[in-house]
Amino acid sequence: MPITLTESAALHVQNTLQRRGKGLGLRLGVRTSGCSGMAYKLEFVDQPAEDDISFECHGVTLFTDAKSLVYIDGTELDFVREGLNEGFKFNNPNVKNECGCGESFNV
Repeated sequence: MPITLTESAALHVQNTLQRRGKGLGLRLGVRTSGCSGMAYKLEFVDQPAEDDISFECHGVTLFTDAKSLVYIDGTELDFVREGLNEGFKFNNPNVKNECGCGESFNV
């Protein structure tokens, strides 16, 4: 399954790329971290890596690497506003446990 964005997340990424004045899309990956083992990482992509895997969703190109895809395959990235807070929310069907603080997960 591909990685997808909600319309809200796509609009936020498009607006941010426009304000930056450059960028091809958004990279979604994972790194070893936290009390549960894995943490998400996001960064804007100005130049894709040679081994990138890309997905297109709502006009936004998402990039990832094969190692990360194992952990985030099928993930939907949403952008939510809750009160005064806003940010990305990861809806990852592979997650078995998350830490109490919400910073890390395991599969």
